[in-house]
Amino acid sequence: MNILLRLIVFSCDPFGLWRRFLIYPARNMSHNIYDRLKTKADQKVDSMRELVLRIGLVAFVVALIIWTAVFMYASFYYAYMPAISHTRPVHMQFKTCLDTSSPCTFPHAHVSLTKKQQLLMVGQSYRVIVQIEMPESPQNLDLGMFMVCGEMRDIESMLRGHSCRSAMMRYRSPLIRMISTWALSPLYVLGFREEFQRVSVEIFSNYLEQKHHPITDVYVELQSQKIQFYTVSLHIVADFTGLRYIMHNWPVMSAIVAISTNLFFILVIFLLSWYHWSNATWIVNLQKKYELFTQKVQDKAGRALESPKYSSESLQDDDELAFLNDDKDIDDISAQQKMSAQQGTLRQRKL
Repeated sequence: MNILLRLIVFSCDPFGLWRRFLIYPARNMSHNIYDRLKTKADQKVDSMRELVLRIGLVAFVVALIIWTAVFMYASFYYAYMPAISHTRPVHMQFKTCLDTSSPCTFPHAHVSLTKKQQLLMVGQSYRVIVQIEMPESPQNLDLGMFMVCGEMRDIESMLRGHSCRSAMMRYRSPLIRMISTWALSPLYVLGFREEFQRVSVEIFSNYLEQKHHPITDVYVELQSQKIQFYTVSLHIVADFTGLRYIMHNWPVMSAIVAISTNLFFILVIFLLSWYHWSNATWIVNLQKKYELFTQKVQDKAGRALESPKYSSESLQDDDELAFLNDDKDIDDISAQQKMSAQQGTLRQRKL
């Protein structure tokens, strides 16, 4: 097959003119064009790959910076902001008289806040509120005023706070009660509403937790034997001021401002670090200068040991060490070192 192909080519072009002046140049030109296109394609692929890697690196750095700023604010919020409120049910107890069903003692209760860990934050003021749901019964309407007392005790049952506050139901005239009852009677019949009042009594308005004596128990007492109630609950609400007040009432604005501030400082630190390490050639120059200095000192020490004649010359050549304070290039310094070494060898030959 190859022989037949060669015969055909030789018969068409016996002197090789077509091959020499047309086929070979066209083939070489096509190879050159192919190689050029291939190199351009490879360069474009490499550039695109480098571009993709740079974009990925920039995206990773930006995501890392944003995540760091968000994490810093979330950590600060968790450590700085206490729980807004703590709610505990209050189960009242009393003793009934033998002759009547009415209580003979004041309703009282013991509320356990925590067993081991500290519930309230030190330095944060709290409002302690006792909430009573009282039915609008004739006995409660005729009750008038009564006292609500509370005691705060630590884990050693030592008294840390005592307070009593007066309270009573909201007054409504018989006409207002009748109109509201007729207007809301469908809801009362269907069970969507009940005839009761929620009386809130603030027994502590500015209670501060102590670090070494955390509160673990609260004692509540209603000083009235004729009071009637459905449920009683204890609410400990944080009274925020200053920065905590802003973070609690405007959380979105606070988060935006804090995260933006964190981003600004992180970006400044990142840019300064990048600029510092990108221009770290001074470290290499300093290392080279130190190596030259140590080598020169060793050379002088060796020459001083070989001949006492050079001990005086070594004192006169101290100005040669001033190259450490100059701003010359390292190449000039190395050239000076070679010249000094050659001079030293010449002196040794003369000796």
